[in-house]
Amino acid sequence: MSMPRSTPRAIIAGFVLSLVLPIVSPLAAQREGYVTVPDGARLFYRVAGSGTDTLVAIHGGPGVDLESIAGDFTPLTARHTVIFYDQRGAGRSTLPADTTTLSATQQIADLEAVRMHFGIDRLTLIAHSYGPLLAATYAIAHPEHMRRMILMGPVPPRRGEFWARFAKNSAARMDSTLRRQSAEANRRLQRATTDDEIRSACRDYWRAAMVPRLAEPARTLPMIHSDLCASDARGIRFGLTTTNRLVMGSYGDWDIRPQLRTLRVPTLVIHGEQEAIPMDLVEEWVSSLPNATLVRVPRAAHFAYAERPDVVWPAVEAFLKR
Repeated sequence: MSMPRSTPRAIIAGFVLSLVLPIVSPLAAQREGYVTVPDGARLFYRVAGSGTDTLVAIHGGPGVDLESIAGDFTPLTARHTVIFYDQRGAGRSTLPADTTTLSATQQIADLEAVRMHFGIDRLTLIAHSYGPLLAATYAIAHPEHMRRMILMGPVPPRRGEFWARFAKNSAARMDSTLRRQSAEANRRLQRATTDDEIRSACRDYWRAAMVPRLAEPARTLPMIHSDLCASDARGIRFGLTTTNRLVMGSYGDWDIRPQLRTLRVPTLVIHGEQEAIPMDLVEEWVSSLPNATLVRVPRAAHFAYAERPDVVWPAVEAFLKR
């Protein structure tokens, strides 16, 4: 999760041929492409897996991209079709000149465009970090198109004292060297002029920023297979320097707990016990949603699905089978 500096996606070839060739669904056949939304923006997507059950994965940030989760969500693709997409203003999606479109309202409209593009009647959303806030606000706006939600390492359903407590917890996990490295990498990212310079700064930034986001960095950092610096270089910089600030800011002093109480969407909340995002604030998802369950993951922080895959993925599969 990238935080602001301030306080906020059948081939039927005839009877005889079908006896020889496997039936391939459209989702399995088309692996990458773009969804064009009504205002002309293009959202890059990648489809992985070929299961009959389809999930839409929502990355965090806002301002990072699908590469931030795709590598570690691979266990899902063994049984499910998973649609990943880059949110507007990040990765390989449109980096808008009109930055007023970098808003919570547009994020919801873009997710609806993804649903319509793939012809999914009712969505199963699996979201990480900031992603759960987008998933939940989409569910509030379009409850008729919701099936289930899985919220991993979520920001809380209200702002309140969240930013202050998150910042305090994160700062306590970084020494002066890490703080200096993070700040310098951020400055380099702002002034970089070539793709190589952007990627180098990105890697140095996340090398430091991952430390407070992991329960046991020395043990678990090698276990993370996603790459926050693998996408389009311009998209990486635009997302971290512009999209993050504007989209998160558009939520204002958010509190969606009253609306959550009206949702009957089965929801699984997964949160590391050593998260910098306070557990008591995350518990408000479960106390607000009528049909939600919380799984507390020991020896894990913000990337619990990579830090403790032995706990997280069995819990996810059990939930999806219900």
